[in-house]
Amino acid sequence: MRICLLALILATGSDVKGSEEDRKPNFVLMMVDDLGIGDVGCYGNDTIRTPNIDHLAAEGVRLTQHIAAAPLCTPSRAAFHTGRYALRSGLGSTGRVQVLLFLAGSGGLPPTETTFAKRLQEQGYTTGLVGKWHLGVNCERRGDNCHHPNTHGFSYFYGLPFSLFNDCKPGERTDVLADLQNTLWQLTLMGTLALLSLVCVRLLGLLEVSVFVIVVVSCLSLLAFGVWFTPFQLLRTWNCIIMRNQEVVEQPLDLDTLPRRLLAEAQGFIERNADRPFLLFLSLAHVHTPLFNSPGFAGKSRHGLYGDNVEEADYMIGRMTETVDRLGLANNTMMYFTSDHGGHIEDGDQHGQKGGWNGIYKGGKAMGGWEGGIRVPGIFRWPGKIPAGRVVDTPTSLMDLYPTLTHLAGSTHGDRMLDGYNLMPVLEGKTDRSQHEFMFHYCGAYLNAVRWHPAESDSVYKVHFFTPNFSPPGAGGCYDTKICLCHGDHVTHHNPPLVYDLYTDPSESIPLTADAEPRYQEVLQQTARAVELHRDTFTHTNPDTPNPQSGSAPSQLSWQKIMWRPWLQPCCGTFPFCGCKDNISYTLA
Repeated sequence: MRICLLALILATGSDVKGSEEDRKPNFVLMMVDDLGIGDVGCYGNDTIRTPNIDHLAAEGVRLTQHIAAAPLCTPSRAAFHTGRYALRSGLGSTGRVQVLLFLAGSGGLPPTETTFAKRLQEQGYTTGLVGKWHLGVNCERRGDNCHHPNTHGFSYFYGLPFSLFNDCKPGERTDVLADLQNTLWQLTLMGTLALLSLVCVRLLGLLEVSVFVIVVVSCLSLLAFGVWFTPFQLLRTWNCIIMRNQEVVEQPLDLDTLPRRLLAEAQGFIERNADRPFLLFLSLAHVHTPLFNSPGFAGKSRHGLYGDNVEEADYMIGRMTETVDRLGLANNTMMYFTSDHGGHIEDGDQHGQKGGWNGIYKGGKAMGGWEGGIRVPGIFRWPGKIPAGRVVDTPTSLMDLYPTLTHLAGSTHGDRMLDGYNLMPVLEGKTDRSQHEFMFHYCGAYLNAVRWHPAESDSVYKVHFFTPNFSPPGAGGCYDTKICLCHGDHVTHHNPPLVYDLYTDPSESIPLTADAEPRYQEVLQQTARAVELHRDTFTHTNPDTPNPQSGSAPSQLSWQKIMWRPWLQPCCGTFPFCGCKDNISYTLA
């Protein structure tokens, strides 16, 4: 009898152990918006306090050459979610508009794309996105949600379907087509003055002015006013909203309470799903402008309001880690921390710098392939699975998350072409090199630079085919336009290309020459061949038909796609009288 009882206990224990081992891992991904790699303590900053991010790195693996696929929000995030260069999704720009500008535009991440969330959802995961999306909502009508996070594999969404723009905060300057707004305003004033002049001339009998002319001028003046006022002066109402799944719950959003709401929603998602495999992507609104004035952090840092915001973001990362640990999920949860791209160095006002610091690296946000705009923090923590305190210097990419997550979840990507690679061999210490021999860096839709990490070499060569023109002359950024552009007179093409070795010159300060670098010609030949093969993966036989396996989708950033359309505008209430308040009371765990 005792023998039977012992056997039963052992068998039961074996089953429990087996079920724990068979459970798929959880994933908590955390991305800060516009954070410079130089803003974080474990990446060299000794004046802004980031103890929670530093602790995450001490308990996991820190990547020192972690690269965003683009130096701007929309294309970088598209590549992150799909594991593919943004150009394959149609999110590479050929003109001045390089990100989605209106929530009611028809552009966005095409429904033909597959995100890591969708792959994990197919494997039984509960998937959640809390925070920023900025990859579109509707295609043809309000409520079709063809670009919405729910359509792209996220079971639960709470946050900003667009982004946090300056227009979201009264009193801040506009972020959206300021020169066009000014032109439309001038036309409105000119039309109004012309109308008043014609009316006065007619009333005074100085000239014979027909009623028809007055009506035409009136219509033109009203049209100019409507085109200026409706989309642009109401930007806060149209773009700055909060959605829960496909319902607008706040319009416009309340900045004062946004940080604690996002944190509470993220913690709540983990708590609700602690007993099943889950994926959570916490996409913070920090540290994109406008910056927050949170009472617990305002005035506490040594770097003004921007430093306060970085330290608040660090606090939020710490609370997420505490939540995972408190629920006993640490050993079965991979946690990941990064930024979508580098800091915006041109962003500032009369009070000082409002953007991030990119450390020793040249350039920043929207500056093509310069390291400051694409080299970002990359930290993984998974106790018992990956070693603590490991530092990895091989090139890795935000696009590597897709194949890494799908590999761990037991999914496949079929015949779909990916540009990222599974990171687990690198994270586990089985190899010191990733599979990225070449990386391709885009400025809009244009191939800007190529990174080559030769086999059996520490060198990482970077070849720049063109670079943005900084302004004013001698500056380190595009301060005249506030953001660098990728076409025409805004760039300088180099023949021969600029070549740097990032191993010896990570700041990209001294271009290599044939006399000083024995491998100079080889670098040019190898990268030219790699570019040729890379371009062959894009099919352009029919530019209006997407090719989900390899080539690019139709452009999602054309003027036709990005401009505001009233019939696509998400709205709570009756359009155009949109407005509501999220009255749920949030308490932090």
